[in-house]
Amino acid sequence: QEQQQRLRGPRQQAAEYYRRHRVPQRVEEALNALFPQRPADLYGELANYFSKFSKAPVICKVVGRKVLDGVGQPTLEVEIYCTVKNYEKRICSTVMSSHSQIPENALPETTEADEKERKDFVNTAVEWVNESLNVMLRDLKPTDQCKVDKMLGEYFTKKVAEKKEIQKQEEEEAEATLALTSCTPSATALPGGKKAAKPGKKVSVAERTIPPAEPVESVLCGSLAIGGTSLAVAKAGATLSRIPLYLHIALLKCNQDSPKEISLPLPMVTLLNCEKMSPAKLKLVKEVVLIPPVQLSLKQGIERVLDIQKEMMRLLEPPDKMPSPQLADSKKGRAHHNTGKKAPPRALKRISHLGCLITGCDNLEQPLLLMQTACNNIGLELGTDMYLAINCAAHELMDYVKGKYEILTGTFKSPDEMVDIYVELINKFPFIIALIDPLRKEDRQQWNNICCALGSKCYLIAEDAATYISKLKIDQNINIPTCSGVVLKYINQTTVSDLIELTGLLDGQRHITILGSPDGESSDDSLVDLAVGLGARFIKLGGLSRGERVTKYNRLLAIEEELAKNRTLR
Repeated sequence: QEQQQRLRGPRQQAAEYYRRHRVPQRVEEALNALFPQRPADLYGELANYFSKFSKAPVICKVVGRKVLDGVGQPTLEVEIYCTVKNYEKRICSTVMSSHSQIPENALPETTEADEKERKDFVNTAVEWVNESLNVMLRDLKPTDQCKVDKMLGEYFTKKVAEKKEIQKQEEEEAEATLALTSCTPSATALPGGKKAAKPGKKVSVAERTIPPAEPVESVLCGSLAIGGTSLAVAKAGATLSRIPLYLHIALLKCNQDSPKEISLPLPMVTLLNCEKMSPAKLKLVKEVVLIPPVQLSLKQGIERVLDIQKEMMRLLEPPDKMPSPQLADSKKGRAHHNTGKKAPPRALKRISHLGCLITGCDNLEQPLLLMQTACNNIGLELGTDMYLAINCAAHELMDYVKGKYEILTGTFKSPDEMVDIYVELINKFPFIIALIDPLRKEDRQQWNNICCALGSKCYLIAEDAATYISKLKIDQNINIPTCSGVVLKYINQTTVSDLIELTGLLDGQRHITILGSPDGESSDDSLVDLAVGLGARFIKLGGLSRGERVTKYNRLLAIEEELAKNRTLR
């Protein structure tokens, strides 16, 4: 009897525990619901049935590690682990693209210093993720993007304040050291020191004629951790919700109202990268970009770009490497005896890190006439079958001593003269429908002038001429010239919520949103989903070579196919 009483206690507790969680009732409901279906995998279907009653997954671990991007530079990978049905499970990871503010024509020592700084930035970012952010985000739902991004933003603000406090202390220490040494006479304090001002005289004259360059916004060491973690959490939220990332982003932007139709961004495909080094003379054109017409599907547009690229490669082939007619005939004859073998594809030579062909030009018209020839040779007409955009990267051309842009080697033009050059260019080549960074952001008056002159004929887009996302959020009018649209890049402390907020602001101002890939791309294709989910008008991914670039075009094609299948493609 005592033994029965002892056994009755745990039994009663178990019965009470299961009743409290409605287990008997739900087991009965499951059996009644599944019996008419008689599923082939009964236990699998039971598991699916009961999974909807399980607790929502929560973040249990965030892992950061240093990896390499597409150009061999260090960058950050962030992994998200969640507690799913009482077990720790790796959900996803994201790799951030690295972005450099150093121009292509920078001095070797500047480039070396930038590479060293980048390593420090990535190491600090890994430390932030594995220590502070790992603890801070524990037990949060990955579907709660706003809450996660708010916490990440507060953490970043705290780090900025800490950095400012350290800088303030260093400045005070430096001033104290200067005060101690001020009593000793120095060479600069001796009479005759005024002569040192002479070399700066020429610069001061230039600065009176053009606005000086705005200081480059400092990037906080470790800020990569904020953007990487935010994007990784968004991917985890989409994975756990069993929806594509682009739809998850679209739902976040539309406050969870499911969009009836989704439009794809038009691809801006870089075909030529015009090098600015000797012996090439042309400096004004950095990239020649192809934009397929809207009436084509994305797949058709990409195929057309590939045809143009193939013809361009043929045109850029050195004359001594072109096969002679006799050799071509002998190869044709040999082909009859060798029908089983396929010729290997021609190797792409002189490919930029942007995934496009590199060439040097001597004048502004040369790359445009080359594009016309390539299209005409395969029966296409620029302005109808394909359009062009030109990335001028004008901020790399300014000679601050002369106060002018060096558009060709030894040829300098003032900001006002630049506007006239662009007006003449668009009038002569009307198939150019976009100019990217035609001027520095500081030349505001000339931006206004060029918009008045060309705003109805082509898009005037700010890429490096636009400010950082963090500043655009605070004041939408600060540091951004009058333009048609802005190229946004997902870098540093940018969060998914930042992009959603900013694209909403740009939509309201009738600006075009372009999602662009940074110079140091990774194989992560999340940027494409961001562009689709945010409703970007264009996406600028570089060329159709290099794996880290092509993988994004493949993702874009897969999304088009998926939307067409679901009949939700606008």
